[in-house]
Amino acid sequence: MKSFAVAICAPSGVGKTTVAKRLIEGGEELLFSVSATTRGARPGEQSGVDYHFVSRDEFDSMVTNGELLEWAEVHGDLYGTPLANLEAAEREGKLLLLDIDVQGARQVMQARPDTVTVFLLPPSFDVLMERLQARASEDAARLRRRMETAKAELRSVQGFGYVVVNDRLEDALRDIRAIISAERRRLDRQAGEVEELRRRLLEELEA
Repeated sequence: MKSFAVAICAPSGVGKTTVAKRLIEGGEELLFSVSATTRGARPGEQSGVDYHFVSRDEFDSMVTNGELLEWAEVHGDLYGTPLANLEAAEREGKLLLLDIDVQGARQVMQARPDTVTVFLLPPSFDVLMERLQARASEDAARLRRRMETAKAELRSVQGFGYVVVNDRLEDALRDIRAIISAERRRLDRQAGEVEELRRRLLEELEA
């Protein structure tokens, strides 16, 4: 089967990082894409696990050398997906799971049109605000910036392949797993295997 990427996007506070981590924990066929970023590490985050924390000069060098599948500036910090992540997933026969923003998803779709894109929505505005305000890392200014970004990102839903409402986590995970399962079975993703099986079946039927 041809390997492909799965991009999970959502406004801040909807829970895409939690969803992505749970998807990785629940299946060996997915490889989590660890992004590079210029922002500082938050308490408990580890370099190489949560992000590759790099300086702005190092990030600029990665852009110049064509080492990023996508990259974008979000809230004043740079984020990007190392091309090596996709290459590693293809070598291992896995699907690359991307936890990225809307800008990054657009670039990935341009570079790899076969990418499966899933946009997560909150069940309501009230729930979104509760989740944002519950984040200890948010001050008033950052919260306002995230709200403005959320408005812009919500207008981008139409460009995505699938939409899942993240009300109950288990329900959202079930829906996304169903999407991935269906995408894996598309004919164009397994054309070689299907053609070989079809050929053998016809040979046996005609024998």
